[in-house]
This record gives sequence, C-alpha cells and structure tokens, in this order.
Amino acid sequence: MDRLIIHVDMDAFYASIEARDNPALAGKPLIIGALPQERGVVATCSYEARKFGVHSAQNIKEAYKLCPHGIFMHPDRQKYHRVSAQLHRIWRAYADVVEYIALDEGYLDVTRTADKFGGARTIAWTIKKRTKAEVGLTCSVGVGYSMTSAKMASEEKKPDGFFEIPTPEAFVGLVIDRSIRVLHGVGEKTAEKLTQKRIFTVRDVQNNRQTVIQTLGKVGKYIADLSLGIDERPVTHSEEAEARSIGREVTFQRDTLSIIFLRDVLMILSISLEARLRRLSLYARTVTLKLTYSDMKSITRSHSGESIHHAYEIFMAVIPLLKGTLTHSIRLIGISLQNLGSEYSHQLTFGDLGGIRDKWLSFRWEKAVWQLQQKYAVDLFRGDTETEWEEHLYDVISQMRHSHG
Repeated sequence: MDRLIIHVDMDAFYASIEARDNPALAGKPLIIGALPQERGVVATCSYEARKFGVHSAQNIKEAYKLCPHGIFMHPDRQKYHRVSAQLHRIWRAYADVVEYIALDEGYLDVTRTADKFGGARTIAWTIKKRTKAEVGLTCSVGVGYSMTSAKMASEEKKPDGFFEIPTPEAFVGLVIDRSIRVLHGVGEKTAEKLTQKRIFTVRDVQNNRQTVIQTLGKVGKYIADLSLGIDERPVTHSEEAEARSIGREVTFQRDTLSIIFLRDVLMILSISLEARLRRLSLYARTVTLKLTYSDMKSITRSHSGESIHHAYEIFMAVIPLLKGTLTHSIRLIGISLQNLGSEYSHQLTFGDLGGIRDKWLSFRWEKAVWQLQQKYAVDLFRGDTETEWEEHLYDVISQMRHSHG
C-alpha cells in the first residue's frame, strides 16, 4: 500500500500566538526569545522580522543588530504548551500514527485513515480550517508519499500554505536543481564535505552517487536515495521516537566554572530525567554528559553500564564524567540517556533483596534534594502538570545561578 503522509507546520508559532492574543503586535517585527541585553537566541520571530534577516536559533545580539526596532519578548512556554495540546488533539483525530517533531510541527500517517475522511487532501484542508477556527492560527500543510516529500510540500507555500508531492517523480522534478541543503540530513558540515567534491545540487548527487557514498558512508547512501525521491522512514509514535534517547540541557545567562554549581544543576536535570523514564516505563544503560564552553565548542562524555532509572543513579553516573572537562567557562550543560529499554538488567546483590537498595537510594537522594532546596531557598516540585513542572525546574536553575553569583 502506498503511504500517505501529512506534515503540519505552524506559521511563526510563538510570535503568531502573541499577535493573536495582542492584536497591537500584528504586522510588527516580533522576536521571541532572549532580550537584547541578555545571552540567548531567537526562539522564533514573525515574518515581518524575517524580512530583516532574523531567524530562529540566531544569536539575540545579532538579531538586534539586524532589527533594532523589533519588539523583543520572552517566551510564555506554558501558554505555548496549552496551544500545542489543542493542535495535537486536532491532528490525532485524523491519523492513527502521529509523530510530534516540536510543539508546532508533526507528521501524520493517514495511509489507513484517509478514505474515512475523504482522502489526504481533504484531511489537510480540514486541519487548516479547524486550526484557524478553533485555535485562531494559521499553518502550512504538505501532503506526500513519504516524510521527506510531506515536509518539502509544507515548506513550498509558507505561510498559510498547502502543497502536494504525490510521487517520487514529482519530488525529483521539484528539487533536481536545488541546493543539496534541501535534502533531509544535509546540514552545514555534510554540505561542506560534498561541496569539496564539487557536489552542489540534487542533480549533482544523482550524477555522483558513488562519490557521495564513499564520502559519507551510510549517510551518503541515505542522501543518494533521497536525491531519487526514495525515503522509507516510517512515521513513529512520538513516545516510541522519544524512547530512543531522552535528554535535558540548560544554557546559563552567565558562564560558570563552579564545579559545585554544575553538580547542583546536574542534580536537577537528573530529577527531570527520572520523571521522563518513569512515564515511559524505561531504563537507561548509557549516560552522556554534554558541555558547551564559552567559545561555543562542545564536548560529550559517555558511560555505559547496568540499567538505571533512579535520579540518584543518573547523577552518580554523570558526575565522574565532569572530571578534567572544566578547562574554561561553561555556558551549557546537559545530560542525555541512551540504550533505553523496558527490561531491567542489573546484577542482583544482597542489597537488592527486599527492596533495601531502592530504599537506600531514595533516602540518600531525598536528603540531598532537601539540602539543595534549603541551600538555594527554592521549591523543586511546583507545577500541576509534567510540562509545567519541567518548565519550573529551568526557572529554578536560573534562580540558582543568580543566587550562586
């Protein structure tokens, strides 16, 4: 059975919500993220700001240089999560498999449900109409035979667009003479490697298939197939996709070299990761520490071992990875967990009998967490929902950084 995939991408999501809620912002160059005097990046911006060269993930100071008359705002993440939940309810009504890429973006596999609703095109237009009527926002929707074609289709007519790419032939005809950067998986570094081989366009990839594969290995085979419109990736339920790897990281407003503060932050990230593991009913066997220095260089350090799921275990696995890494100031720190599975693999010891080990871990950890809360005068466990609680933890880290000096 030929697949039918829909890709939905909200238009300037954060900025559009703010303009919806405050009509005075409509039509203005609105930039959501850090403020100009702060450290940070652009989360998203209105199309009016994009005309000046502002874009997502751009350093906020660069954005200010390009658009000094823009309106800069901090994001209201709780509000955006609420709107995202509305959108997800709409999407789930038409597909039996939905993969959320972000709060405002997702893939819908409607292969088995399209006939029920009058076809993939009808579903796409219905989603657009419901999004405008029920949420007050516009979205761009693409229909394709694969994830790549659906994504490409949604980008063709932005904003508030609709486009279809029904076959591999249609996909190739559309992109054949475009830059290699249009192909999924071709980022800046990959593009640089290919341009060194004088491969600049999708046509060049087709004509130099073996060179691409020799240069990039398995990734090269994937990219060479994409140039022919071949993409067999399945849309995956979001929780299944998330179960491959989960992580948490935080960027500081001011760099730090304090090992004490960094350990405290890792404690909080470990708490958040434990909550996510428990929700997914998973255990992890690999813990990875990520650090980004003040010069923007990043490193990772990993450790693999027996199954872990308790915050104390995550914390104790990641702390040794800090050794020898604090060569200069840190601007970002994070933990990610890999080798996830539902089976618990742990060598049985006397301490495991009767739950002694878990009780000991809980006691030690509860004491450590209580001491951290007392130290910074913070409450780690506020928030009615998991999302609100996790957002609160990041606010707590900012407060801790201010207190630590």
